Amino acid sequence: MNSESTLPAGNAPEWSVSDLSGALKRTIEDAFGYVRVRGEISGYRGPVASGHVYFSLKDTNAKIDAVIWKGVFGRLKTRPQEGLEVIATGKITTFAGKSSYQIVIDSLEPAGIGALMALLEERRRKLAAEGLFAEERKQLIPYLPRVIGVVTSPTGAVIRDILHRLEDRFPRHVLVWPVRVQGETSAAEVANAIAGFNALPAGGRIPRPDVIIVARGGGSLEDLMGFNEEIVVRAAAASAIPLVSAVGHETDTTLIDFAADLRCPTPTGAAEKVVPVRSELMALVADLARRHGGAMRRLSDRRRSDLRALARALPGPEAVLSGPRQRLDLAATRLAPALARNARAHEQALLNLSRRLEARSPRVALAGLREKLNGFARGLAAARGNAIASERARIAHARDRLATLEMRARNAFGQSLGQRRERGIQLGDRATRAFAQGVHRRGDRLGSLWALIRSLGPEAVLGRGYALVRDEGGALLRSVAQAQPGQALTVQLSDGRFGAVVSGGGGTAPKPAPRAVRKESSGSGQGDLF
Repeated sequence: MNSESTLPAGNAPEWSVSDLSGALKRTIEDAFGYVRVRGEISGYRGPVASGHVYFSLKDTNAKIDAVIWKGVFGRLKTRPQEGLEVIATGKITTFAGKSSYQIVIDSLEPAGIGALMALLEERRRKLAAEGLFAEERKQLIPYLPRVIGVVTSPTGAVIRDILHRLEDRFPRHVLVWPVRVQGETSAAEVANAIAGFNALPAGGRIPRPDVIIVARGGGSLEDLMGFNEEIVVRAAAASAIPLVSAVGHETDTTLIDFAADLRCPTPTGAAEKVVPVRSELMALVADLARRHGGAMRRLSDRRRSDLRALARALPGPEAVLSGPRQRLDLAATRLAPALARNARAHEQALLNLSRRLEARSPRVALAGLREKLNGFARGLAAARGNAIASERARIAHARDRLATLEMRARNAFGQSLGQRRERGIQLGDRATRAFAQGVHRRGDRLGSLWALIRSLGPEAVLGRGYALVRDEGGALLRSVAQAQPGQALTVQLSDGRFGAVVSGGGGTAPKPAPRAVRKESSGSGQGDLF
């Protein structure tokens, strides 16, 4: 007996939760390791966001959690489904986060043939409901394909049987797409092969097949499971190239058989279905050629006999030409009188046209126009004389009226001129008085302004002892800093100007230059305002 089990409760060693969970994990993994568990899948919801799969396995009395990691799930041949009874192989371990134990599954297979058949039947009903097995979707197999594509294992007896049967019946160009026909990757390889043949361009370097044969030899239901996968069935249904299914023996049935355009019991039977027998075809062609030749000969004989009968029924040349000949003679007898009548009718029409043309001759029209022109000239001369006489009378009347108006205007102008002269004298007197008053007012105004100017001008300031200093350019100097040694300046006082030269450093007062002493009179006493 373990000594620890006999220790009192107060002396039992303390375990942390993590230590206890780790000890339980090691104990369970060491005791069980890898196991095979049979149970029904429960709580399956598909892969989670991480790609892992979580569900449970249960029977009538117990349930165990199960997990399939993402990498393992992609390699499974049998995919989990809710309610499916399976045999799971994996490792028993614990999950400390939930204080539970679970099985990490590495492989999954249906539990028995019955469960596998139920799975296939459910899948068949699902694909049939989508219309993948509908007869109206199936295509006709070409009678004599030029290129045959074969999807099968390149090392098995199936490809040799197909090639041997094609050689016996009718040799054709064969393209083999090698695939695994059993195992985990079988379904994906077969689906990719069908899609690959369909992706070949017409007229490309690799010829596009006219028909595809998917073939495999016989085997157990588990061996043929690759041809029951959805990806294979959907690839077969989506194939634009007619597809023949030849999987297993005559009694074997897979889901690809329902989606294929033609199902054959064996690969050899598929080779027999896609090509005819060459000798039989040649015999058939020869028989058809013989029958065609006989039919053409009989048709030629019948047409020749019909032609002879029609020739006997045709009238002779004299009988055919007698009627037209009589009509020609009758027309010849009527032609001469008709020509004479036609000539007379045209002659009468020509005379009528001549008369009409003569009435409308330019000479007649010119004479009428000349007469009209003479009449217009006479009328114009008479109108000209009348107009000249009327204009002379109007001018004489206007001259008399103009003389009368001129006399009236001269009298009126004399009266108006006298009135305006008197009015001008009066206005001159008023203007003289107004001008004198204006001059007096402006003189007073000018005197006031002059007194204001003198009081505000520079002479008034200079009279109080100030002076204006200018440089050679006439600009005023407002600061001692503007004066330079040796610079010539002009100094203006109230009664005149004189020259000066700057001596010494800046800031010294200028002294008069003896040679430049000059006094200018201010003239009338007004001085220079500027």
